Amino acid sequence: MKKVITYGTFDLLHWGHINLLKRAKQLGDHLTVAISSDEFNELKNKESYHSFENRKMILESIRYVDEVIAENEWEQKISDVVENEIDIFVMGDDWKGKFDFLKDYCEVVYLPRTIGISTTKIKKDLLQVK
Repeated sequence: MKKVITYGTFDLLHWGHINLLKRAKQLGDHLTVAISSDEFNELKNKESYHSFENRKMILESIRYVDEVIAENEWEQKISDVVENEIDIFVMGDDWKGKFDFLKDYCEVVYLPRTIGISTTKIKKDLLQVK
């Protein structure tokens, strides 16, 4: 069985997220999604609209996702890969090169982002409506 992992906040879920999850799942048999815990978001000076538990529940309901775990710190990626016997680490290509250190442990794939949508764009658009 080939296992894949990806990371993110997955807060305001949109079709770009679904597209990324679908493409990640196509690379293997099992997809684990590590989502930022509320505490980790706080350390990154980031605030999610939805709580960790609600984001986890939403992701668990998506057919491409087999497992959801918490990301509590940047440094946990190596241990996540090793402990979960991950074969492929997947991230959006805006992170290209940032996770190449994982190549000692698994294959690293950077997928192109879905054009025309992002959480940042949604937040900006919502601010303009007010």
